[in-house]
Amino acid sequence: MNTLTLTPALRADGFGTPSTPQRPHAGEMDSTRQRPVAVVIGSGFGGLAAAIRLSVKGYEVKVFEKLDAPGGRAYVHHQDGFTFDAGPTIITAPFLLEELWALCGKSFADDVKLVAMDPFYRVRFSDGTWFDYNGDPEHMRAEVARFEPADLPGYERFLEEAERCKTLGFEGMGDMAFDKVSDLMAAIPDFLRMGAWRSLYSLVAKHMRNDKLRTVMSFHPLLIGGNPFAVTCAYALINSLERTWGVHSAMGGTGAIVKGLVGLLQERGVPLRCNAPVTQIRIENGRACGIELQSGEFVPADIVVSNGDTAWTYKNLVAPEHRRVWTDRKIANGKYSMGLFVWYFGTSKQYKDVPHHMMVLGPRYKGLLQDIFNKHKLAEDFSLYLHRPTATDPSLAPEGCDTFYVLSPVPHLDSGTDWPAFAETYRAAIAESLEASVLPGLQGSIVTSKVSTPQDFQDNLWSYKGAGFGLEPLLLQSAWFRPHNRSEDVPGLFVVGASTHPGAGVPGVLMSAKALESVVPHVKV
Repeated sequence: MNTLTLTPALRADGFGTPSTPQRPHAGEMDSTRQRPVAVVIGSGFGGLAAAIRLSVKGYEVKVFEKLDAPGGRAYVHHQDGFTFDAGPTIITAPFLLEELWALCGKSFADDVKLVAMDPFYRVRFSDGTWFDYNGDPEHMRAEVARFEPADLPGYERFLEEAERCKTLGFEGMGDMAFDKVSDLMAAIPDFLRMGAWRSLYSLVAKHMRNDKLRTVMSFHPLLIGGNPFAVTCAYALINSLERTWGVHSAMGGTGAIVKGLVGLLQERGVPLRCNAPVTQIRIENGRACGIELQSGEFVPADIVVSNGDTAWTYKNLVAPEHRRVWTDRKIANGKYSMGLFVWYFGTSKQYKDVPHHMMVLGPRYKGLLQDIFNKHKLAEDFSLYLHRPTATDPSLAPEGCDTFYVLSPVPHLDSGTDWPAFAETYRAAIAESLEASVLPGLQGSIVTSKVSTPQDFQDNLWSYKGAGFGLEPLLLQSAWFRPHNRSEDVPGLFVVGASTHPGAGVPGVLMSAKALESVVPHVKV
């Protein structure tokens, strides 16, 4: 890692005060000088983690958030006494959060209480049968045998392959910034050991014959925006991650973790400015030198870190003449993750038989995913993720009530769906389906309601094509082939979050901030 002198770009007399940026130059930073400035665009998990790590490394960090509160895709909605996590609801690999607190000399457990889930998920099929998926080996073997005893040996072999993928893919590559071709070449043997050219579904199908078991063991990439029939089987590592560290939920919702991260930044004196959309990354002498806000204000910086959607960042914040790699054409030709239709609702009654996390599957699996990912066609049927956080934390709803969100994977905006016109029709179809299956009497008990569509992802979160997770995690859109943590186009620009390496999901975005540490200039004070 290079050690550079980064001359301070902001005056000491005010956060965001416009001034003339001074240019970085080679050498080590003089200890008598003000610290170099790092501007972070966006306050999702990746941006907050990056801000903490950069602050600990010696940067003067400033965070800018488009929305009126921090969190990005982990934003929190408060409505009629109900608390709704907008996005991520599942916490795996909690040690990545514990690391951030430890860097600040704090204990994660003092600020956030995690509760282990059991089951991790209930996977309910359209015929009314279900599989309760958890981390207990004996329970899981019994569940597999309940569906197909002959698949037990194959299930054990699949677990061995998933463990190999976790060791090689997550532990070996997750926090490695694939910055150079040599990084890719060094990793190829491990990709070969994982058989990474195969799809995850084909790996599962190789070991198990029962269609329902194949679904249960292969749906995980949908949690990070990938089609199980297309993404690399390296993502079997998610199965092993869950078995190793469990699946957890935070008391107070995922927003409690965002609040804790912001608290760490506040204690370190790192300002976070909301209602401050960034509309341009300014580049001078071939290097990122700061950002421009929608208000017209210029904020100089020595380095810029974008936690925004990477395709949006390059296409809309970096002028075309500065993009040799991430051209408009390359961005347009990428294969993007699905869109998300999310309905947040509260009920005047409680559904105590519904677990915290449930997959409510429709009649089709492969066909539905082909419609979503390949044909970009909004189908009449759907499969749903139903989240009932009040199963664990009743404080997220008024007494005697339940808080829910239900997520339906849908095509991104290439489907041409007029979501402002169609959203209510789609919501009503979901409500009817849930009432007929797992939430009897639902429509008569709804007391608050809110929807979010791929159009909202584009308009409010500045997500390219309204995709929920950036580029789909295909083999040739992963690791070195994914947008690099250190920009290939602009010196001084770095990216973290779901749409860069290693990818989406809370562990992925936290590890992107860890990978960032290996490529940002070292600060010697």
